Amino acid sequence: MSEPRPSDRHDAPDPDDTFEEIVDEATQRDPDLAVIEAGSRTLRAHSGQPQGEAVPARPADPETDKALRAVEQELAGRWGETKLEPSVTRIAALMDVLGEPQRAYPSIHITGTNGKTSTARMIEALLNAFELRTGRYTSPHVQSITERISLDGSPIEPERFIETYEDIKPYVEMVDAQQPYRLSFFEVLTGMAYAAFADAPVDVAVVEVGMGGTWDATNVIDSTVAVVTPISLDHTDRLGTTHAEIAGEKAGVIKQGATVILAQQPVDAAQVMLKKAVEVDATVAREGMEFGVTSREIAVGGQLLTLRGLGGEYTEIFLPLYGAHQAHNAAVALSAVEAFFGIGAEQARSLDIDAIRKAFASVLSPGRLEVVRSSPTVVLDAAHNPAGAKAAADGISEAFSFSRLIGVVGTSGDKDVRGLLEAFEPIFAEIVVTQNSTARAMDVDELAAIAVEVFGDDRVQVEPRLDDALEAAITLAEEEDEYAGAGVLVTGSVITVGEARLLLGRG
Repeated sequence: MSEPRPSDRHDAPDPDDTFEEIVDEATQRDPDLAVIEAGSRTLRAHSGQPQGEAVPARPADPETDKALRAVEQELAGRWGETKLEPSVTRIAALMDVLGEPQRAYPSIHITGTNGKTSTARMIEALLNAFELRTGRYTSPHVQSITERISLDGSPIEPERFIETYEDIKPYVEMVDAQQPYRLSFFEVLTGMAYAAFADAPVDVAVVEVGMGGTWDATNVIDSTVAVVTPISLDHTDRLGTTHAEIAGEKAGVIKQGATVILAQQPVDAAQVMLKKAVEVDATVAREGMEFGVTSREIAVGGQLLTLRGLGGEYTEIFLPLYGAHQAHNAAVALSAVEAFFGIGAEQARSLDIDAIRKAFASVLSPGRLEVVRSSPTVVLDAAHNPAGAKAAADGISEAFSFSRLIGVVGTSGDKDVRGLLEAFEPIFAEIVVTQNSTARAMDVDELAAIAVEVFGDDRVQVEPRLDDALEAAITLAEEEDEYAGAGVLVTGSVITVGEARLLLGRG
């Protein structure tokens, strides 16, 4: 048995003194625990079965496909995910008439700016490895709306998705009639997820916030574990223009007496989170202090990790995902599951290392430095803000030895596009700017104008259609000798990545 990590529950009589003490500790830590070592190994012999089909295709049955499209159309007629009214009144009313399904199981709630979905998938895989039935709710989807609601690691079947919608539809309409505004697209989906999890039933739900925390529709659960992935500037028009303001909104997921798993944060964001934890008597475990990445090696198809958790050290963990950011996500996920089992606070033990290894080796995260084609290699990454772009750029530079990398970029209009392009500029030899099919997409000419300022006119090509952009980028990559090793990275938006995935035959 490993010795337990000291609990972060503070019982000092003066919360302000306790808060200052925690902040001082947090600001003294090493900002990067990862030790990158040379070499290439793989633990595929230890791997478990991959998680279920990560990105399902359209239903094969025409009638089912028609019914699913009808549900999608009805949902699309509601407020979109980017239109918010800061209140949980409507979703709380829906939960009430549904009989509070979200209270039928314990949950792990995940907020932050980047890494939420990958971390959720890792938590899910770990819980499955210990024979717990899981429900996972994440957003947005890469290709199919059914990806958002998963049971036991696999997206909900289309038939069950349709059935769940039809089951709650009368109650949705009842709440719509009683409220000033109808339930939004995201609120209805959240209701569907909570109802589906109760109906399954699941042993534990892994829930990713849609945006923020306090007023997010998911925040009608009382999670015993709150996870905060790295916070950066995104959705600043809705969440705030500083790390501290954004952290204040996201801190709303921290509930009385919960355990908070806190990834490495900007100091001002960490201060807000720690103060909220003191106010609600929550236990805090911080990356870089109570848990973290001890060592990391590049491996064939991923990376080999040693993680320090709340219950001790876990060695020789193969993670089939690229980038230092995914190693940090793994450390966060592991500690969240340990906290769920009471390790580090209530129990002095480690989790079974073989189960941990099998779980991590099975993790899939579509659209996160995902290789979808070879000769030339085409990689997809859903980075849509500067912090995500920096992580993707570092990850692809580390894991791949491209002699020349062509970028295909299509963004949303409400993002820090210049910051994203500047993060990719050092690694892209050329960039093909394009536009995805949604109304939120940035106009390709506007995107091109910013790209020319960042890259220079001679490195920018404009292709309004995504299929033409992919063809142009692949052609540029093929201009290199067959063995020279040119590649293509498609990025800028989850939607762009999802549409590219379909065009490249991965749907």
